[in-house]
Amino acid sequence: MPPSIPAKSSPSAKAAAKSASVLNPPPVRGLHDLSSASLLSSTVCPMTTSSTNLAPALEALLGASRIFSDPAARAVYTVDGITPPIVAKPATAEEVAEIVRFAALERLSLIPCGARTKLRIGMPPSRYDVALDMTALNQIVHYDPGDLTLAAGAGMPIAKLNATLFEHHQFLPLLVPWYSRSTIGGTLASGIDSPLCQFYGTPRDFLIGAEFVTGSGAITKSGGRVVKNVTGYDLHKLLIGSLGTLAVITCLNFRTFPAPLAGSRGFVASFSNAEGAIALRRAIAQSPLTPLTLDIVSPGLAQIFATQTPATPEIAVFPGENRDVGSSSLPPIGDWFHPGEWHLCAAFAGIPEVLDRYKRDLSRLAGESGAISTAILDDTTRPAVWGRLRETLSILLESSPIISIFKLSVLPSHHATLFSNLEEIANRASLAHLFLARAGGTIYFALLPPTANDETAGRFAEASTQIFESLSAVGGDTALLFAPTSLKPRVNTWGSWRSDLALMRRLKSAFDPANVFAPGRFAQIPISPPTPS
Repeated sequence: MPPSIPAKSSPSAKAAAKSASVLNPPPVRGLHDLSSASLLSSTVCPMTTSSTNLAPALEALLGASRIFSDPAARAVYTVDGITPPIVAKPATAEEVAEIVRFAALERLSLIPCGARTKLRIGMPPSRYDVALDMTALNQIVHYDPGDLTLAAGAGMPIAKLNATLFEHHQFLPLLVPWYSRSTIGGTLASGIDSPLCQFYGTPRDFLIGAEFVTGSGAITKSGGRVVKNVTGYDLHKLLIGSLGTLAVITCLNFRTFPAPLAGSRGFVASFSNAEGAIALRRAIAQSPLTPLTLDIVSPGLAQIFATQTPATPEIAVFPGENRDVGSSSLPPIGDWFHPGEWHLCAAFAGIPEVLDRYKRDLSRLAGESGAISTAILDDTTRPAVWGRLRETLSILLESSPIISIFKLSVLPSHHATLFSNLEEIANRASLAHLFLARAGGTIYFALLPPTANDETAGRFAEASTQIFESLSAVGGDTALLFAPTSLKPRVNTWGSWRSDLALMRRLKSAFDPANVFAPGRFAQIPISPPTPS
């Protein structure tokens, strides 16, 4: 807790006091005091409103047309086999706040939802009374093309938002999986990144403000609508990757970016081993070149790219590409990915002279790094590769119902050693595996169990523990993003212990004192480190 503020406080102290009041709103009448240590546990309090009476109570807040209790309507909101008895669809931040206050008083649990593409992330909820569908908050609240600033409702689809921005030759670089469906609120809450983070950064770099509803039902704002905002603390950035466990996001403010007005190209280089691809990536990073994307694809992932054409539509990002949302599938991959080889994929844009420089320098650097082959992709062929790199997670989840995908964050300097360690872990467990490594240090590592029986689950659990330990040894972070529900009881998706868990629980206690939001989904792990054996 911040220290008490003296009577004559400085402006900075006043800002701290204001932020402290945001995180510690007055308690809701009738709530029992919950300790922070119990907030993320599976211990629950019985709700005072029965499921039978829940629908009429929520209808009194929103109206019958925006409350759904039909089994078919509720089924699409299922999280790890748990279906909520009620779905509520608010249209304003005030309605969200009313529902949250009601839920806090009645001991109900809420899970905010957008397009529902990433509901599989995290642990199964310990309670799930109401699905809070945020897709009705889908309007552009503020847009100033001259200032490159934008505010939009959390339920706004990214593709729809970019269609508007394209009219002003601007865009938002959130090229995430399920792009044609994903909402801006769900995307930020999930923490999923984009291939464009190599050039434009992550959402933490261009999210400049947010409006959200805390667990006590208070509508709160953080940041602003100007790029150089220096008021208070960046509390809104805590919501990125929080899975809706801290607050319900209602509106987001972004800095937008100019869309490249010239052509774009792709580049693919193949190698006999990971070391060659990593060497080329290092050479590019040390050169004057600034590619838009820079990804390393393992042989296993390259095979999936080459043999499977996903149903996901290709959505354009830059002028000159097809912008008809949902009109076509990703085109065939061509012969750029070769069996048994590692590949480095890059994208770049600019005027013809810039494109010629990239083609010349990338080909030279690839040859110096031992590339077996290289290819330059134009606007007609590049979307086949770029679309798959963007949609990697959705493609993998389509490829197998029992695939498990880890998100690993570690310095790029550790990638070569880590690749070797992870391959050894997977081979010992007799599990097929694959990699996608982003330039910024993020690695998506997938294990493909042949079956979901007990014997396979045991091997998977042992391998998962070793993966968490390998990342911890090099100062990295690990999360098991996607896994079959049947495997989650065998391994916690967030690892066995985290040194920052106590701080996370304090934040949870401040934002959501009644544990209304997604209880159990984030952390049910020890608050103390394991005792050495």
